[in-house]
Amino acid sequence: MFNAVIIAVALLFILAIFRVHIVLAMVLSAVAGGLIGGLGINKTIATFAEGLGAGAEIALSYALLGAFAVALSKTGLPDALAHALIKRSKGSADAASVKKLKGFIVFAILLLAISSQNVLPIHIAFIPIIIPPLLGLFNEMKIDRRLIAIVMTFGLVTPYMFLPVGFGDIYLNQILLPNISKNGMDTAGASVIQAMAIPALGMLVGLLIGLYVYRKPREYEMRNIAPDDYEIPVITKTKLFLSGLVVLATLAVQLTTESMIFAATTGLVLFLLLRLVRFSEADDVITRGMRMMSFIGFVMISANGFSNVLRKTGDIDPLVENSKALMGDSQLVAAFVMLLIGLLVTMGIGSSFSTVPVIAAIFVPLCVQYGFSLEATIAIIGTAGALGDAGSPASDSTLGPTSGLNADGQHDHMRETVIPTFLHYNLPLLVFGTIAAMVL
Repeated sequence: MFNAVIIAVALLFILAIFRVHIVLAMVLSAVAGGLIGGLGINKTIATFAEGLGAGAEIALSYALLGAFAVALSKTGLPDALAHALIKRSKGSADAASVKKLKGFIVFAILLLAISSQNVLPIHIAFIPIIIPPLLGLFNEMKIDRRLIAIVMTFGLVTPYMFLPVGFGDIYLNQILLPNISKNGMDTAGASVIQAMAIPALGMLVGLLIGLYVYRKPREYEMRNIAPDDYEIPVITKTKLFLSGLVVLATLAVQLTTESMIFAATTGLVLFLLLRLVRFSEADDVITRGMRMMSFIGFVMISANGFSNVLRKTGDIDPLVENSKALMGDSQLVAAFVMLLIGLLVTMGIGSSFSTVPVIAAIFVPLCVQYGFSLEATIAIIGTAGALGDAGSPASDSTLGPTSGLNADGQHDHMRETVIPTFLHYNLPLLVFGTIAAMVL
């Protein structure tokens, strides 16, 4: 109970629920965790500061992705989408038409979120561009924004934990399998799709439950986020064709270099060279994009300092080791406890990509000891890493949806994004991840 990791994560949640700013909450929680872990105040501060540098690449990636998203908006595609939906809604007076349009909007946002992980790997950068212009329409149709948060988080998490393309290639093929191999298990011939299919099914179950739970109308104050008469940029077939080429080039660079920084930079340069964005607008586009994503960038930087303190306390290993007493000789209990530990560690670190190297060193020997197959081991560690991504206050999979849905100040990060996504995705992942470990 006095484990520094447990106390720090619990304090982070309590402070966030009481609306303490997430960056301040992480600093305070890191100090508490460091003191309980025996680091002392000076060592804790130094360790936190040391960890901040690890988040610099992530912050720069998001800043450039934000700039890329703003540049993409200059082509008129996001505005055209919002305008078309708003225009279509005007003819949807009867209940059947409204229900049909609502279903179309939800499905379109789901596809956008999924494609942001592979087809157009800009991750959460599409959200602040697409969602705010649609808030007025959401209000008119009385769409519960928790529903949209659930849908977007599904699209941001499920593809990378199941499909080895784009961000999924990084998570599954470049992080998960190498760390399993490095810790003593041969991964030759491994099928990540087969191993992660059942946990991904758990995400789908959580989505379907969320679609049912939040289907009822909900009232919001109209704050004129998307006026009916706003001007949309001129869109031509040439613009559409060139924009498509830029998107494909950006995707190619992302897959080739495995760098979001260089992919976004390539996209920005092409937008300028092809005159889709004027050189005179370049400074404004990049500044707006960086400003749009700066909050998330600072949170991710702080999360790296927080996670560095947790690691330096040395309490992650005892947390795992002491869990053996709970496991006994049961494979079922062992799988469930490992997933619970993954949930706790991921929520503390805030990134599933950073969690896998931390837990793989302990979990692989445990999986060998308990006789789990290669696919079962992949399912356990892959699911343990993803657990907490949806439902962590410092995760980009929750910060992203909030950044768009709270554009008019009517969507609470903890109560309306973090808690719903935690309930609808982490709980099913615990169940379906355990099932995958037992049947594979």
